[in-house]
Amino acid sequence: MRNYNFLKVAVFSLLLFLSTNIYASKFILNDGGIIDQRAIEKIEQIGNESQAKLGVNIYVYANKSLNLDEDIPTQDKIKYIKEYETKITKDLVKPYVLFTIALEDTHVNLIVSSELKDVVDKNDILNDYVVPLLASKDKNSLFAKASAAILNGYAAIADIVAESKNVKLESSIGNSGKVAGTIWKVFMYTLVVVGILLYTFAVLKRKK
Repeated sequence: MRNYNFLKVAVFSLLLFLSTNIYASKFILNDGGIIDQRAIEKIEQIGNESQAKLGVNIYVYANKSLNLDEDIPTQDKIKYIKEYETKITKDLVKPYVLFTIALEDTHVNLIVSSELKDVVDKNDILNDYVVPLLASKDKNSLFAKASAAILNGYAAIADIVAESKNVKLESSIGNSGKVAGTIWKVFMYTLVVVGILLYTFAVLKRKK
């Protein structure tokens, strides 16, 4: 009976281990509960192929919040986040790109190791593939937007590195992410132009 009970405990422990690790990702260091499972699986697929074909490691560290004080001065916030991200990068395998996001703190960043500085442009990735989805005005929840933005940015990083090496990734999601960013930019530029025209019209009307 004692052996039987031991066997039951062993089997239960094995099942518990498998259930908590079956979806573990070596590229998503922390999902913060804001990344959809389907996005996690796709990121893992892209990450594995990027590592195998490009020799590059692309990581994600996501959080809902860094639990910062609401009244923290901007300089202190920047200093804290920089130190926080530095701790994460210490254990990363080079060459790497680290994608960090703290949703409620409106923080998103890319940290690129020296080997990839001339390949991956942080501002291009964030402005074209990430921020437009986070800032989009639609019915999707903020977490849904975050999940899509993370996957979009992650895939863009992989595609850009692959293009620099003349390699085609089978896991690529193509130009859909870029299209979304372009549409958002056109929308924003249109609002700006319309605003300028309305302002000019109002000024001219007053002069008359």
